[in-house]
Amino acid sequence: MTERALRLGTRRSKLAMAQSGHVAEAVRQLTGRPVELVEITTYGDTSREHLAQIGGTGVFVTALRDALLAGEVDFAVHSLKDLPTTQPDDLVVAAIPRREDPRDVVVARDGLRFEELPAGSRVGTGSPRRMAQLNAYARANGMKIECVAIRGNVDTRIGYVRNGELDAVVLAAAGLNRIGRGEEVTDFLSVDTVLPAPGQGALAIECTAADAGLAATLAELDDPHTRAAVTAERSLLAALEAGCSAPVGALADLQADGQVVHEMRLRGVVGTTDGSTLVQLSTTGPVPTSHGDAVALGRELASEMLAKGAAGLMGERAL
Repeated sequence: MTERALRLGTRRSKLAMAQSGHVAEAVRQLTGRPVELVEITTYGDTSREHLAQIGGTGVFVTALRDALLAGEVDFAVHSLKDLPTTQPDDLVVAAIPRREDPRDVVVARDGLRFEELPAGSRVGTGSPRRMAQLNAYARANGMKIECVAIRGNVDTRIGYVRNGELDAVVLAAAGLNRIGRGEEVTDFLSVDTVLPAPGQGALAIECTAADAGLAATLAELDDPHTRAAVTAERSLLAALEAGCSAPVGALADLQADGQVVHEMRLRGVVGTTDGSTLVQLSTTGPVPTSHGDAVALGRELASEMLAKGAAGLMGERAL
């Protein structure tokens, strides 16, 4: 008798399906069991409001988590940057696989790079974090751009450029790579220009805490370096008391001498969306060897940022 298929809960978007498909294949190879995708519609997928208005945090996650707790699916795949920073006791992030490219990218008309955009260019993004940093960069470099708030899936967003409504859109590199559209990128934004969202490019594979056997199996897909990095980034976000709609960017990267990884650098930024004020700091320490070490690194940087005035830049916090 064949073992029953494992049910993997996923959002319905093309990107979510692609991400979940990669994970399903990895789990199939690991367990020898069939894995079926169960499509779940979330509030974030159906609401037409801007993410900043609907609170951002959790809107793509809650329905998947409800399905897990109801036993309708065995495990779920999330974009890590969509996960709220507090983890429910009855669910466990069993694995955070190796991270994709964390950078933001530009898809612009006529193959233009970001700094080649002519004065008055309209640049689309749904993210206050991107707006703050793009506007700050433009200000510092004498560029005149207008950031336009947009929503929608990758097709919709790139469509605004193709139909001439916008001159460029800014998206996550990881998403375009995962759906096989990386060749449409016209510019990669250096993390020195725009820090990504905490956890950007990483996936979280979640199951119920009660299913210890499945959690142990899924844990084989975990990448400890990615987990340490995103834990530090998300700890910074939590300590700044910011939901995923707040203009906070963070990136932890590993510093290596040749093959030996010896330190982790964590960078954080928070700013006003017009780019007039940014608080940007970094800290470097030993590579965290425990969850607690990674959390401490994030908290430490957050407290330095708060001391430099970050709290006043967070805007209205809809909690």
